[in-house]
Amino acid sequence: MDFTNKVIWITGASSGIGKALTIKLSQLDCKLILSSRRETELNLVKSQCHNPENIVILAFDLANYDMMKPIAEKAISKFKNIDILINNGGISQRSLIIDTDISVDKKLMEIDYLGTVGLSKALLPHFITNQNGHFVTVTSLMGKFGSPYRSGYCGAKHALHGFFDVLRMEHEKDNIKVTLICPGFVNTDVSKNALTGDGSKLETLDKATENGLSVEAFAKRMLKAISKGKFEAYIGKKETIGVLLKRFFPKLLHKTVMKSEVR
Repeated sequence: MDFTNKVIWITGASSGIGKALTIKLSQLDCKLILSSRRETELNLVKSQCHNPENIVILAFDLANYDMMKPIAEKAISKFKNIDILINNGGISQRSLIIDTDISVDKKLMEIDYLGTVGLSKALLPHFITNQNGHFVTVTSLMGKFGSPYRSGYCGAKHALHGFFDVLRMEHEKDNIKVTLICPGFVNTDVSKNALTGDGSKLETLDKATENGLSVEAFAKRMLKAISKGKFEAYIGKKETIGVLLKRFFPKLLHKTVMKSEVR
């Protein structure tokens, strides 16, 4: 896939992976729609981009998953078309199951799963009409296997894989593609913003995240996976081996994860 002349909508574009993707894509001949809850930060990202005249801002909250149809219509009206939706927005978690209030599990599902699904379903008719479109959803390696302190997050990410695998099957006939991007550790503020058991933010950058891939290196590899139309891409360092261990040696993966005690 060539990104030239494509209209690309990116959620979670105000920081981290979304910001890095935006800056890289702005160097290409494409148009961008940037979304997150924080309009001020989105405008800050836009100011750091090449060709800012090809970038528009559309702020909204993924938690409002039942309000996605008018948001999708507004996005389409910006450039009269959308070719690629990059579902990147979401939140993480760092708390033991026993210490996690059910309201935290609900919030993780509302934002990470229902928000992403709601937005994608709202845009789906547009892709069907065009007989073309590409859903790119950033899940996680936690969508393929589990790890302590991330139960609700893992649940939401596993759910995304189930939904988008079926969407791919049902709409291949409409020339609609689905790519699932599974990051390992990437050096962003994801752990700082992660929810704890009572719903407050962790406010701490853990060592594994700090030692992860740079957002620039991650974004480069992610765009390559999108351009190749991959079904799934596992992007990280040695932690990506967990996908194979889960499939062929699940007990070994269990022992490895428990031994590492990654938080």
